[in-house]
Amino acid sequence: MSTPEIMNDPLMKASVWTEYGPPEVMQLREVEKPTPKDDEVLIRIHATTATAGDCEQRSMKMPFWYRLPLQAYIGLRRPVRITVLGMDFSGKIEAAGKDIRLFAVGDQVFGSSGIKFSANAEYICLPEEPAEGALGIKPANMSYEEAAAVPVGGLEALSFLRQGNLQRGEKILINGAGGTIGPFAVQLAKYFGAEVTAVESTEKLEMLHSIGADHLVDYTQEDLTENGATYDFILDVISKSPFSGSIDSLNPNGRYLIANPGLSHMVRKQWFRLIGSLPGQQDNKKVIFGAAKPNNENLNTLKELIEAGKIKPVIDRIYPLEQTAAAHRYVETGRKKGQVVIKMNHDTNSKQ
Repeated sequence: MSTPEIMNDPLMKASVWTEYGPPEVMQLREVEKPTPKDDEVLIRIHATTATAGDCEQRSMKMPFWYRLPLQAYIGLRRPVRITVLGMDFSGKIEAAGKDIRLFAVGDQVFGSSGIKFSANAEYICLPEEPAEGALGIKPANMSYEEAAAVPVGGLEALSFLRQGNLQRGEKILINGAGGTIGPFAVQLAKYFGAEVTAVESTEKLEMLHSIGADHLVDYTQEDLTENGATYDFILDVISKSPFSGSIDSLNPNGRYLIANPGLSHMVRKQWFRLIGSLPGQQDNKKVIFGAAKPNNENLNTLKELIEAGKIKPVIDRIYPLEQTAAAHRYVETGRKKGQVVIKMNHDTNSKQ
């Protein structure tokens, strides 16, 4: 049950999303602290992240056909329904509703808030089994900062590899291997017994080699689909690999998964289905549109693999909450290796 002393202070600090636009629209403000419902826990967040997805939401720099329904939901002229970004988090449960059974006050947890966002703040309330996110006990061998770098990237990587039915001994190419999702995809693919080729810019290749990539392709120097190599599975994390070239680079029965498909991908997939059904054209190649749905079970799988030393997060930089705008600016350079973490400063904060 919630304890009175925890609920006394009604305010918390959060990086508030005030407008659609550049990183400067993220402003540190005091806002109302959430109160847990009977089926929710109140989590004091110790660390969260800034991702490319957060930056895309903030700026609304996306195709019109996708942006319009988002703004209709969030707020046409400015953010209203969602005013705090961030999905990854780690922290400690400070209060629990009367219907909570899986967690207790004092548990150290990590997870994803999903499309609710709201994690770039000192507190968040979530059900113990979020409909669009995930919540689990933090890995014992991780700091809060390390744990916060896991959920979104790890859950999406695990989901995409399962969707593509990656098998031991297969060859996989991962395009965009150095960001939020890619490092986990590299490590999980190695754990599943695959031979991994990672595609990235020059400055990220050493990191990818250090976490197990067997082969490296510098996309600034060569076209990933023109070197004659073929693969059983191509995972395009950034959705920028050449469509026809990727299809040609698949082995028979190969799978090409596009993590964030655009309208052009949808059209090309239908065309591929058409020509693939013609006589003499069938080789069972598949085009898959990635759809990751986080859940507690998959998050616990990641926890077990982390505690067993099989996977780990890659953290590039750590910023304090008041520098969330700077974190967004760095993410938008495209130079980040792995995750950019945002750390709360509870030790010196008046809201201990």
